Amino acid sequence: MESWRRDIASRKFYGYNSICEKNEMDQIYKGTEEDRMEPYYYSKMNKVQQAAYHAIRQGLLEISDSIQIPGMEAEELYNVFFRLRLDHPEIFWATGYKYKYYSDSPNFIFIPEYLFDKNKIKEHQKALKSRVEKLIRPVKDKSEWEKEKYVHDFICENVHYDKLKKPYSHEIIGPLGQGVGVCEGIAKSVKVLCDALGIWCMIAVCGNNPEKGIKYRHTWNIVKIGGKYYHLDATFDNTLGNGEKMSDRQASKEIRYDYFNLNDKSIFRDHEPLIAPAPECEDGEHFYYKEKKLSFTKKEDVYKRALQTAKKGRVFTFHWRGGYLTKAVLDELLDLIQKAGKEKQKNARISLNWPQAVIRFDYVEDHGEAEPEVVVEEANEGEKE
Repeated sequence: MESWRRDIASRKFYGYNSICEKNEMDQIYKGTEEDRMEPYYYSKMNKVQQAAYHAIRQGLLEISDSIQIPGMEAEELYNVFFRLRLDHPEIFWATGYKYKYYSDSPNFIFIPEYLFDKNKIKEHQKALKSRVEKLIRPVKDKSEWEKEKYVHDFICENVHYDKLKKPYSHEIIGPLGQGVGVCEGIAKSVKVLCDALGIWCMIAVCGNNPEKGIKYRHTWNIVKIGGKYYHLDATFDNTLGNGEKMSDRQASKEIRYDYFNLNDKSIFRDHEPLIAPAPECEDGEHFYYKEKKLSFTKKEDVYKRALQTAKKGRVFTFHWRGGYLTKAVLDELLDLIQKAGKEKQKNARISLNWPQAVIRFDYVEDHGEAEPEVVVEEANEGEKE
């Protein structure tokens, strides 16, 4: 009898705590032919890793029970499978694996673990293919920036953060099929939609940090718009504020863009260092608030817009880039916002995303409060639980 050994622990990829038919799923993965042939993480692998990656991908698309791959170290195989799932989030049904090998063979037998049985997988493939095609139809002929914003807004308007962290919330089937997701499932959904729209997109992953109370790794996206790379974190924008402190229903539905097209300097103010390679994002000119002329360097501009906001009874969100947002500068800005309200017999209610220097406020009737109500927002609630 031939002897064989198996990895002691199976690998499961929910939350990164340990990631249809082939023709149909390939149709979901759009983009240029170059992008299809060379997904980002695949392009960073050596020849043996690429051979294993290719074999595993083909086997997963065929929903195979076992796949022969080149042998390698256990951690190396973990990284190949982990990064394959980042390159190909449309393969949502493969969440873990086991493997075995024979002492006289250079190869491994890779045994995938699937989220559903094969018939159910095919049902979900068909439904998701139809869902993606329907979602992208309204913006197929728009600009890259408009497509990116459409995908971001879809997540913020239609997906709720799943605090229970159900298994399917880590895959595209959660956000796109059930309307719920965690950062992993949301980043994967953003990539699938961007791929379908021909926008270069990858999934970035950073580590956890127990000392800061950050229990889990976090995932978001890097996109290429106009030939330049930008960070896009739809999960953080989705969880910001939730409108709880604002005065009307319109406020609770307002979409935030604090993490829309950030450069490296900005994103890593409140994101941990990456644990996998990614392109450098050096350009900050197309950050959403700067693009929309909502990024101010002068305090008089803040005061002017605050007066307009108090008069019109709306919610206003802006970004401060007139130097570091120190406590002293923040106090000056808050005083100006409150002063504008007092001129209209109103009191300011303010929420602050301090790492990104984004301030959001509205006004309510003044009942004699001396100080504005200020809430410091946490954009990464899910990773701190």
